[in-house]
Amino acid sequence: MEARALKKQIRLSPRKMRLVIDLIRGKKAADALNILHFHPKHAAKEAEMVLRSAIANLHNKAQEAGERINDNDIYVKMVQVNCGPFFKRILPAPQGRAFRIRKRSNHLTIIVGTDK
Repeated sequence: MEARALKKQIRLSPRKMRLVIDLIRGKKAADALNILHFHPKHAAKEAEMVLRSAIANLHNKAQEAGERINDNDIYVKMVQVNCGPFFKRILPAPQGRAFRIRKRSNHLTIIVGTDK
């Protein structure tokens, strides 16, 4: 059984998010939560919220099916970070020019599952 959680338009560049996400890919959910909770980067807090949501979705799905899932059996099956929309800003530059600033965002998808 598996469940997923998705958060869109996180105001953080995908490259910075992937640094944190690579730490939890394929690990048990409890270990992944520990890693994310105590990691100093801002991306870890966003990823922790999405992971908790995915675990809750799995518990709800199992409850609807009449099953019971032990927390030790849940692991992070797949994690995906996709590029989101850019916020385009303009910064004044010398001699009447303008520099374009692209503020990046990302979409985070986490799929958790059991060993079955």
